[in-house]
Amino acid sequence: MSFERELIEQRREKLRRIEALGYPAYPHRFDSTHTVEQIVAAYASTSAEELAQSKPAVRVCGRLTALRGHGKAGFADLSQSGCRLQVYVRKDAVGDRAFELYQLLDLGDCAGVEGYLFRTKTGELSVHVTDLSLLAKAMLPMPEKWHGLQDVEARYRQRYLDLLANAEVSQTFRTRSKLVRALRAAMDRRGYIEVETPMMQPLAGGAAARPFRTHHNALDIDLYLRIAPELYLKRLVVGGLDRVYEINRNFRNEGISTQHNPEFTMLEFYQAYSDYRDLMDLTEQLIPEVAFEAAGTATATFGELTIDLTRFARYSLREAICEFWPEAASRPRVEDFADPPRAAAVIETWNRLHPGQERLPAPAESASAPGGASLGATVVALFEAVCERKLIQPTIIYDFPVELSPLAKSKDGEPGWVERFELYIAGMEVANAYSELNDPEEQRRRFEMQAALRERGDVEAHAMDEDYIRALCYGMPPTAGEGIGVDRLAMLLTNSRSIRDVILFPLLRPEKSPGTTEE
Repeated sequence: MSFERELIEQRREKLRRIEALGYPAYPHRFDSTHTVEQIVAAYASTSAEELAQSKPAVRVCGRLTALRGHGKAGFADLSQSGCRLQVYVRKDAVGDRAFELYQLLDLGDCAGVEGYLFRTKTGELSVHVTDLSLLAKAMLPMPEKWHGLQDVEARYRQRYLDLLANAEVSQTFRTRSKLVRALRAAMDRRGYIEVETPMMQPLAGGAAARPFRTHHNALDIDLYLRIAPELYLKRLVVGGLDRVYEINRNFRNEGISTQHNPEFTMLEFYQAYSDYRDLMDLTEQLIPEVAFEAAGTATATFGELTIDLTRFARYSLREAICEFWPEAASRPRVEDFADPPRAAAVIETWNRLHPGQERLPAPAESASAPGGASLGATVVALFEAVCERKLIQPTIIYDFPVELSPLAKSKDGEPGWVERFELYIAGMEVANAYSELNDPEEQRRRFEMQAALRERGDVEAHAMDEDYIRALCYGMPPTAGEGIGVDRLAMLLTNSRSIRDVILFPLLRPEKSPGTTEE
């Protein structure tokens, strides 16, 4: 018999003995008068003398995280929602039956106690127990005797143990919950309407991403899990809902990294009669506002970095490449990105000076040229290589190539560039926004350009959406829209270096059965 099976059998025997004493193995409920947190908060400053006079009566429950026996008396720690309270059990106070129950308890068991508050000789606030109940038996031991669950994969697979063993993990997800509430409240204060849009869609639209596919049996149709709610939210703007938002789950069938999980959360919102510069201003207000509400500060500590969320820089994408180019002697100029030959020369210079990095492709002479990247894709790849990891303090990067922004409005006088910005913090993209394209004919042309990219093998190119074009034909006012990554913002506010640390149940490979090997 394995050690684990032997331990389970020992605890089953204890549970049988508890039932023999007349206690239910798994009672239906426990009537408490306080939570542990309420008791600690209410009586933290109450003296031993005051407690001795009033003997405040309490009924409280939680999980046993320490057990200390002393003959006919013992102490235990009762933990609930990250707070701990000591309880004191004496045989002559609870009686023989309840004290025998106390002796059959294990670390990790859920228990309820009734009694009164007092302070021990060392001054610790405690419950002098007069009655005791078992609420649930822990058949498996808590990890490492409550010194913390350290194995990273085990923490993600068994998040319930991670939360029990590591107090900072519970705090991380409490902060994340506050962040979501703060985002919702901030949008509500500004007159936005919260809406819900379909998670299963006949077309995967609103972003450049590979979707997950599913099938509806009754209708016998293929559907896609949404990669973004964008096109549905903009349909609502057409319908007269001038300010809408959704805190939404998106699904993208792509790689996994410290910044990417196939299932993630976004705040996405749209504001009619506005452009991307209006949303730049809003973003600079919103980020420190929700950070302070969620974490109590607008200064984020992220690893070795200290980030001031109240101070933002702004660069155009082309300006950023020039600004952060490491070699002054070869620094390009903004106008070098005006056509493929000059951009190709910049790319070649970068590749020559940085041979240890992934080689960037030269831009094709035209969007339909085989084998080469579009000029826009090349410029963005160069930006990512030169700038991304250097954008530590909040930085707005604006004006993007049209090839990578099929739903954004072109800049006046520069049809190859669109009114789009991205927010970077700690080297991560945190938000993406643009002035929405509302010309139905131009939108059709953009979709057709995406179709050409799809034919060349770009699996992330946007599909044609005839109904969305039809909606635009009814007239969408000038509109700006933005998506903010809730998971990445939570990473910043909780000093979490991996997105898996702020998602309760991140996607993992299936757990291997004992005895199996990698193929």
